[in-house]
Amino acid sequence: MRKHVFLRIVGDLSRSDDYFTQRYDTANKEGISPLAKCTTAMRILAYGMAADAVDEYIEIGGTTALECLRRFCKVIIQMYEQVHLRAPTKDDLQRILHFSEMRGFPGMIGSTLNDMNVLDRSPMFDAVEQGNTPRVNFFMNQRSYNMAYYLADGWMSEKDIERAFGVLHARFKIISQPARLCEISDLAIIMRSSIILYNMIVEDERDTYAQHWIDYDQPEASVSNAPQPFSTEVLPAFANHVRARSELRDSNVHHELQADLVKHIWQKFRMFRG
Repeated sequence: MRKHVFLRIVGDLSRSDDYFTQRYDTANKEGISPLAKCTTAMRILAYGMAADAVDEYIEIGGTTALECLRRFCKVIIQMYEQVHLRAPTKDDLQRILHFSEMRGFPGMIGSTLNDMNVLDRSPMFDAVEQGNTPRVNFFMNQRSYNMAYYLADGWMSEKDIERAFGVLHARFKIISQPARLCEISDLAIIMRSSIILYNMIVEDERDTYAQHWIDYDQPEASVSNAPQPFSTEVLPAFANHVRARSELRDSNVHHELQADLVKHIWQKFRMFRG
């Protein structure tokens, strides 16, 4: 995390929660500063260290360090969840579609490793069935599709999921360490706040690496920069819900898309396989 992002978080927390303000005791002695409290929480999240180990660096006891961590995570969720754990915006969706096209998957908006039985009961596609998602239109092998898709149960989807959690683990070691907090509620807020902080880092650093990202050894000229067409029309009423659910579960479209993807990827990348 870059310095200006961390200092912005410290300032936001200081203005929104009295716990992260500079306070004085009855002897008019300064208490722990907001910067020290936030640094304590971030060191525990980033390095996965025990709470009492922070005392050597910041001179805060283990009990106070845990309290800093809990309060920090709760306030992070309260302040930033609506912005950094939201559904993709129009610009986000356009960027996702562009990167997916670069990888040979036009119209793809993500990956999932859900087992089909789990996926059938998952709320992941509720918004699609309710018509509350943008319509994505794309062509593949001269065939038109009007619904985005996720890669599932395959090598590429497994690679995406492992990459995402691998980067998250690298940023926040506490996620990969044995749970030292007994309360499940504490573990839940730690995980949720870590994802929010990671999204803040990605948003801040995106411009420094996104333009250099490419997944295959191919010239940039072979990648189309034309925006994927889509509209933000919201489909109304129950009839559209039934139709969307039927389209989402259409096995014929699924198999056609699968076959078209295989042909498309082969045609796009075979020249780079030597």
